[in-house]
Amino acid sequence: MEFFRNVDGAVIVEAIITVIQENTQYLSEVDGAIGDGDHGINMNKGVTLCQERLTGQQVDLATALNTLGRILLTEIGGSMGPLYGTFFREMAKATKDQEQITARVLDKMLRAALVGVQNIGNAKVGDKTLIDTLVPAVEAYEAALDNGVSFRDALEVMKTAAEKGKDSTIDLVAKIGRASRLGERSRGALDAGATSCWLILRAIADSSIQLLLQQ
Repeated sequence: MEFFRNVDGAVIVEAIITVIQENTQYLSEVDGAIGDGDHGINMNKGVTLCQERLTGQQVDLATALNTLGRILLTEIGGSMGPLYGTFFREMAKATKDQEQITARVLDKMLRAALVGVQNIGNAKVGDKTLIDTLVPAVEAYEAALDNGVSFRDALEVMKTAAEKGKDSTIDLVAKIGRASRLGERSRGALDAGATSCWLILRAIADSSIQLLLQQ
C-alpha cells in the first residue's frame, strides 16, 4: 500500500507556500482583470506569515495545515481568507489522527476541504470561482482511485482535472463576488480563486508524489 507519513508531510505546506510566493504577481494580475487585483498579495501575506511561524519547528502535516488555515481564516482580509482558511483547517482535521497518509486519507482530506468551502461560500460549478477547479479535481481523483489507479497516478489525474477546471473559468460569467457586477464582461478572463486553487492542488500533488517516491 502506498503511503507517506504524517510526520513527514509538512513539506506539502512548504510547497504550497512556495508556489503562492512565486506566483504572487501572476495571481494579482489575474485578479486585476475582473477583480480588486489583490488576490496574490493577500495570499502571499498569509502563506508568508505561516512560513515565519513554522520556521525552526518540527511539525507534522496536520499541524502545518492547521497553522496555515488559522492564519488565513483570522488574519487575512478579503473573501479568500475565510475560504482558504476553512479549506486548510478542514484538511487538517481530516489528517489529525492519521499516522499514514494513504490515497484514501488524502481523498478524505480533499473532500472535507471541498465540503467546508461549499458550506461557507454557496458557490457551485459554473459560478466562476475556485469551486470550478476544486470539484472536478476531487471528483477525478476519487474516480481514479475507484478504478484501481495507483496513488501517484491518481494525483496526476487530479492535477490534470484541476488545470482543466481552472481553464474552464475563462468562458464563464461570474455569478458570485465582485466580478459578478461585471456580468458578461467577466467572460474571457480566468478566475483568480480558481487559479490559486489549481496552483495549490498542483503543489499538493507534486509534493505528495515526492514523499511517496522516498518511501
